[in-house]
Amino acid sequence: MPYARMPHARDESVVPEARTASGVMKVTGEWAGPAQIAAACGFDPSKPNAARVYDYLLGGKDNFAVDRQAAEALIKALPDAAQAARANRAFLCAAVRHVAAQGVRQFVDIGAGLPTTPNVHECARKAVPGARVVYVDNDPVVVTFARALLATDDQVTVISADARDHAAILAAPEFGALIDLSEPVCVMFVSMLHFLPADDADATVAAFREKMAPGSYLVISAGHDNAKNTAVRDRVQAAYGDDTVLTGRSLEDIAAYFGDFDLEPPGLVPLTEWPLEVPDGQRSPFKSTPGQSSAAMLGGIGHKRG
Repeated sequence: MPYARMPHARDESVVPEARTASGVMKVTGEWAGPAQIAAACGFDPSKPNAARVYDYLLGGKDNFAVDRQAAEALIKALPDAAQAARANRAFLCAAVRHVAAQGVRQFVDIGAGLPTTPNVHECARKAVPGARVVYVDNDPVVVTFARALLATDDQVTVISADARDHAAILAAPEFGALIDLSEPVCVMFVSMLHFLPADDADATVAAFREKMAPGSYLVISAGHDNAKNTAVRDRVQAAYGDDTVLTGRSLEDIAAYFGDFDLEPPGLVPLTEWPLEVPDGQRSPFKSTPGQSSAAMLGGIGHKRG
């Protein structure tokens, strides 16, 4: 598959309005192969990447052959992986719209992933036209695309950082320019905590949770681990490769991320059971519970009491 030249944030050849049939944004410019893109962005194109695998599962085009192979292996292990990815995206958009409808004007998306319409700022601005959004990711391809396609005005910015380096994120000038932690904020960890070691995930969420003002919201979706399904877990790990950390958590572990925040109804449930309106007015194409779905993902919205 050919790839467009990776753009820079101020590259005038970028056309954010151009989208594929699947809704994924694309860019214009001179064509380049995976090796050229990898050299420009500083990554190994022979290894799959979680963000690009997720992009493929959503029907996107910003992925390499190794990512598509990993995604197909993942689907063999988890036949509903693509449906779960779409349900996860619908949950993200619905949650952002729900929080924005409560009057929250600032959003932080940790582990944002590749741009996929509708993005967080697009969802939030349906209710709050002036919503401010900070996207954070440590993948060089994600950051390059995001800076070109998402940071389209001075109320949206992209920070290149590892989620575990929460002190650096909170201290970043770009963060402080848009986010006032003395006011309600929505912080999102959507489909990314299971790519961190358990201790790191716990510490990362806690670091942000403790800084959030009363009235803030915490949006989380994470992989639910069925301890009995070790064969599937091993196949999923093999699909991503040994360089990717995979840490499925129990229901109790995921609930603990919310600390003393109150869970919005219906609580912490499979993503496909969320009653919130999804962007296109349609429900997710499948139903599941942690015991029934091979790709169980739990989601919840926590509200810090004012």
